Amino acid sequence: MTTYRDRAEAGRILAGRLGDLAGRPGVIVLGLVRGGVPVAQVIADRLGAPLDVLVIRKLGMPWAPEVAYGALGPGGVQVLNDMIADRIDPDERADVRRREQTELDRREQLYRGGRPQLDLAGRTAVIVDDGLATGATARAAVQVARHLGAARVVVAVPVGSDQAYEMLAAEADQVICDQIPPDFAAVGAYYDDFHEVSDDEVTQALSATA
Repeated sequence: MTTYRDRAEAGRILAGRLGDLAGRPGVIVLGLVRGGVPVAQVIADRLGAPLDVLVIRKLGMPWAPEVAYGALGPGGVQVLNDMIADRIDPDERADVRRREQTELDRREQLYRGGRPQLDLAGRTAVIVDDGLATGATARAAVQVARHLGAARVVVAVPVGSDQAYEMLAAEADQVICDQIPPDFAAVGAYYDDFHEVSDDEVTQALSATA
């Protein structure tokens, strides 16, 4: 099993695999908050591309929040798995959406810091996270990026499960995953330093590349 020293090292490795995007017009690197942002910061720097964040909030089943029936993204984008969502009481669904929308709005306000809303129209969006466990958040991110007008969506992650990789490969235009261990464990198992990324780290990363 290969481990990364930290998210920055993982970003350097991924940047090497994304070299064909270096200097290309229209490329934007999007870190999934919060853990994907330090990885994305290094990639954006190496590619000479702008860095931004994509705030995604999963909509979880009221009785099993870890099971997502959809997701919210910026600009009022909502992605639903209707087969699951239709089984949920409308009032309960409204409660979940209200709660997650409140948190999404809070993070958008905090991270954007007065910058304009995310506009991906016609761009190549490189969605970056620090790993794929179920892949549900990254899958929602791909769908949200397309709703926001991205012409091409690339997912770049250091490590992920085989199931998550296959799911993302069917959704994105390209998936770059540095390693897919056959006995995949939790994402944190592949990092020496896997501290919880703070809001301050996210805002500092965005300020540094603004």
